[in-house]
Amino acid sequence: MWQATGIPPHSIHTPFNSPCCNGHTPAVGPAAKKGSCIVIELVAFDMAGTTIDDHGLVYVALADSVTETGATVADDDLQQWMGTDKVTAIIALLRLGGVHPDDALVVHTFARFKLLLAEAYERHAPVALPGVEEAFRELASRGVFIALTTGFSDEVAGPLLDSLGWSVGAGPAHLLDAVVTTSDVVLGRPAPYLIHHAMEKTGVTDVSAVLAVGDTAVDLLAAHNAGVAGIGVLSGGLTRSQLSVHPHAYILDSAAELLSLPELAGRVMA
Repeated sequence: MWQATGIPPHSIHTPFNSPCCNGHTPAVGPAAKKGSCIVIELVAFDMAGTTIDDHGLVYVALADSVTETGATVADDDLQQWMGTDKVTAIIALLRLGGVHPDDALVVHTFARFKLLLAEAYERHAPVALPGVEEAFRELASRGVFIALTTGFSDEVAGPLLDSLGWSVGAGPAHLLDAVVTTSDVVLGRPAPYLIHHAMEKTGVTDVSAVLAVGDTAVDLLAAHNAGVAGIGVLSGGLTRSQLSVHPHAYILDSAAELLSLPELAGRVMA
């Protein structure tokens, strides 16, 4: 069981040819300074679309729950709210779709979202994206903490992780060191709190020692706001050009490619 503004675009980070500083690697991301070096201690991964293939069902359920109210949901609006707290997304989509989001309607719509998503997951079970579990194990063998952060609440994230057999704990029986949901924080993405709470849970205090990986614009914005290096992945459906306009250190095809980055290639157990 698991436990529970305008930002200037960055260019794609140019990989370093080799480790530096006595086997450590150069710093990347907002905290990097000329000549500085880091050891990556924590990688915070998004869930659906980044580490988990949920077949896009979360966004189908979100759109369907909102349209049931009589609101319209434009594709661009849905894309804008991908990766955010689902209650926040429902409020925004109702407004954008021409329906006033009073408290009772928001509560009802969120309940419908959870029901529709649970039914969809029963019909078409989510699975780990290729290479992700192997990447988790390899990172753990290098002494790197693995955290999941998500726009889901506990009641949505918990059953999803249980269905995959992903649990939090020490030792090889567990894949994860921490899970942070919107139930744990005051604000979800693009606020930095999911990432910072993952740092709290794993005891990591240096933002330059953290990578945050996600498939949406708000994943990258949250990484920027948290002061960590953001890594976009294309496994969630957004294109390289759509992600690359947001602050990032790298854009990768998938989270499994993370192991090849120089920041992690030089990370070995002492």
